[in-house]
Amino acid sequence: MNPEPEIRRLLDVMPASGRMFVKLVSKPDQRLVIDAPAPLPWTSDRTIYINFDLWSRFSRSQRDLLILRTVSWSTNIKWFQPSPMLGLTALGAIGIGIEFAQQDFVGVAAASGLSAIALFQIWRNTKSSRVELEADEKAIKIAQRRGYTETEAARALCSAIESVAQNEGRMLSFVELLRCQALRAIGGLCPVGLPDELRQE
Repeated sequence: MNPEPEIRRLLDVMPASGRMFVKLVSKPDQRLVIDAPAPLPWTSDRTIYINFDLWSRFSRSQRDLLILRTVSWSTNIKWFQPSPMLGLTALGAIGIGIEFAQQDFVGVAAASGLSAIALFQIWRNTKSSRVELEADEKAIKIAQRRGYTETEAARALCSAIESVAQNEGRMLSFVELLRCQALRAIGGLCPVGLPDELRQE
């Protein structure tokens, strides 16, 4: 597959916020079909890497939903959204400054540890099942504005998730299994959705 025309097509599929912040890059040597590293706190750009040799194995609807879902996840990450963990990070940073000024290196170590734990928790939340499921739901809503029905979009995304794992030569992860279960329920393929407890993990 020639990357340039497909990148232009994908940019047309994306919402306006995606076109502003997301950069699509062809990366033929990567093992993953599509990869969007969590953006760093000080950058507004979101880079999505695509292996177009693997990408060409997917149907158009699968590709559309994969890009919409990846863009939704990537643009939803907000490092500086007010939260208790952000407050702990700020307190830790202030503590580092105060303890460093007093040359209390035990205090510096303690404050650094507090900040590191809080930052790790914020980063971990970007990979939680709740965030992943929200990205799927947002992608389906955007797809409906692109001419898909909710059922078609959910089924296309579910089959795309399964095909990604197959093309990458791996099993579905626990979170991917949860996502597929939720998408099957939305797509009318399964009468049982996800319990709220699993959505919050």
